[in-house]
Amino acid sequence: MARALAMVFCTLVLLSGCAESVSPPQTQALPTPAQAPVRFNEDVRPILEAKCLACHGCYDAPCQLKMEYADGLIRGAHPKAVYDGGRLENQATTRLGIDADTEQEWRSLGFYSVLARGDQARSLFENMIRLGKRHAFAPNSKLPEDIELGLARSNQCVSNENFSDYAADHPYEGMPLAVADLTDDEYATLTGWLNQGAAISPLVIETSAREQADIDRWESWLNGDSRRQKLLSRWLYEHLYLAHLYFRDAGADTRFFELVRSHTAPGQPVEIIATRRPNDAPDGPLYYRLRPVTGSIVHKRHITFAFGPEQFERTRNLFEATDWQAQSLPDYSPASRANPFATFAAIPAKARYQFMLDNAEYFTRTFIRGPVCRGQIATDVIRDHFWAVFHDPEDDLFITDQDYRQSVTSLLALPGQGTDLLDLGENWFRYKDKRNRYTKLRNEAYRNAYPEGASLGQIWDGDGNNTNALLTIFRHHDNASVQRGLIGQVPLTSWWMDYPLFERTYYQLVVNFDVFGTVAHQAQTRLYFDLIRNGGEQNYLRLIPPGERNRVLQRWYQGTGNLKLDFSYASMENTAPSQVPYATSAHNEELGARLLLEFHQLNAERDDPINRCGGSDCGRKDQPEWIQQADQHLSVLAATRAEFLPAIRYLPDVTFLRVWNEQGDRTVYTLIRDRAHSNVAFMFGEDLRYQPDKDRLTVYPGIIGSYPNFMFDVPASQLELFTSQLQALKAEEQERFDRIVSLWGVRRTHPEFWDTLHDITRWQREHQPLQAGIFDINRFNNL
Repeated sequence: MARALAMVFCTLVLLSGCAESVSPPQTQALPTPAQAPVRFNEDVRPILEAKCLACHGCYDAPCQLKMEYADGLIRGAHPKAVYDGGRLENQATTRLGIDADTEQEWRSLGFYSVLARGDQARSLFENMIRLGKRHAFAPNSKLPEDIELGLARSNQCVSNENFSDYAADHPYEGMPLAVADLTDDEYATLTGWLNQGAAISPLVIETSAREQADIDRWESWLNGDSRRQKLLSRWLYEHLYLAHLYFRDAGADTRFFELVRSHTAPGQPVEIIATRRPNDAPDGPLYYRLRPVTGSIVHKRHITFAFGPEQFERTRNLFEATDWQAQSLPDYSPASRANPFATFAAIPAKARYQFMLDNAEYFTRTFIRGPVCRGQIATDVIRDHFWAVFHDPEDDLFITDQDYRQSVTSLLALPGQGTDLLDLGENWFRYKDKRNRYTKLRNEAYRNAYPEGASLGQIWDGDGNNTNALLTIFRHHDNASVQRGLIGQVPLTSWWMDYPLFERTYYQLVVNFDVFGTVAHQAQTRLYFDLIRNGGEQNYLRLIPPGERNRVLQRWYQGTGNLKLDFSYASMENTAPSQVPYATSAHNEELGARLLLEFHQLNAERDDPINRCGGSDCGRKDQPEWIQQADQHLSVLAATRAEFLPAIRYLPDVTFLRVWNEQGDRTVYTLIRDRAHSNVAFMFGEDLRYQPDKDRLTVYPGIIGSYPNFMFDVPASQLELFTSQLQALKAEEQERFDRIVSLWGVRRTHPEFWDTLHDITRWQREHQPLQAGIFDINRFNNL
């Protein structure tokens, strides 16, 4: 080992005097297209999953060219982006598998073919991969600065007729874009398939007898005839329509299904009800149906939910425990959509809340990782690292006090139904005032109901065994992630959510959010989420001693944030006592420590010896010795502020780190940069509130994030040197960091880029088979 370290050190010395240059790609010969018959599902689909889906999946696929379903290739591309923060009118919805069925219907919606040749010698698809294969970047080199990458890239959605102009202007921007190219075999297979007519065979999935029994059980119950069942099924559908449902965990072979609304009854082919939102009027017969997920699994959209026999009985028991009745069924009007508490008032509130608590990680992921969390404006309302806990249903007044529930329900309506920019200001002030009046009534009610104040016992403990009770949220600048357990050091802020907060967040950011909506709709959604965050924070501060809460709150809302405290948010409840004892004046830090102590058994799998190491022995004791040593080496980077560890400033938001030993075993970590801000109370001007010296690094043993910004690949024998080189970095030493990247980094141009990325996916499939999916590299940096 010492010899290996010495060799690497010599390598660093040799590199220390060499400045890295960027050379233009070299032109290379093109392989001959395959002559043997090429099949789509067996030969082409694996290549698309390996080299194309890392960019062409979900709503933000460039030019709307989505490839996780075969229909996406048939549909083709569109010049308009789905995400547009400036449009004044609603855009037509273009959801694959929902809004059109045939190629002709997609053409009528403005999509153009990427497979047809027309009058050209080649299709657009072939022209793009041909351009990408023609020019090879130097192995592991930095890309030329004039190649625009990331979310700021202006996609060139050219038709085949205009391809020659594109190729002249962007000669090094073929597909896959600015990344290690297709292998010769992959190129030959794809071009052979295209030359043979690009036939696409539908992927037919046959459900097993066991799966069909599960489907029949759920569909029979969900489509019951009573008003009570119709109301309940509507609520369940609105809460599960994003889920990838599974009946039984079969590991890597688990099959996933989705809950949809159909005009056709069970036993007939599904005829999708294609409404803009899941709570829009169905306009015809309505049945709830289950259908298989037939496309490739893309990590960012893969939010799983157990739906087997055990969950069926649990769901029925929750909602049928009392003899409640629905006297009438609500309509689908804007008023009904805006207030789910009034719309579903007949369903026992405790059952609704408990269903969400049982699956809190799923619901939090839908609004943290879902469609709204794309782009900096959407996510800058939250901190980069915080914890979330939940009110115990037995102590949530909305659950336990019917009079209180009725008195506040009308104040819980949500904005965003209007689309007119001229009405934005009026709508915002109206809903802000409603929310603040609700907060005032809530404070008074809790003060009266609990004169001794809030206590840790009022936090839901997962009924002793449900690890959904404790969550950690990470924001990665323009996207975010959720993980069970209290991860990392005590964060600056935390949320304590009750049922009204949890349900409002879900409806505001998921059910009622229209990704194709106007700037007015998106702004109302974003602004109200700011109030929701503040509500979760203020509720958490009820555990801090009276007289100290405003001091802590002002620390969270420094600088311009004080303007929001004065003019936008309801006043902090600062007089009711707290039942939490304190031994220090560092109340927030001590409260976080008490959470860790109080819920230690529930949080045992998240003891986090890497980020919360109290000594020199920081490895996980349940891991092999070589992994324990890797933990120890990486712990020196964890939880240190950037002013003392300048290397943090060079790292992007999410970095995957693969570590492997001489026996070929490997493990994976995620290095998460937690950026610090004076406050997160405004939609714009984040750079003005950024505090880079206070950034920290969370080292997570496993996968967090759907969008890796970079990868390092380090032999275990060199990990100590790797971490020591990062520790030794000083500010303004970019060239030294570049040399670290050249030695251990996996740049977009690395010959092993795809193999490393896919091996990390395989590692997750081995350790978390239900969560694994194809990662997105649209945000992969050019370090």
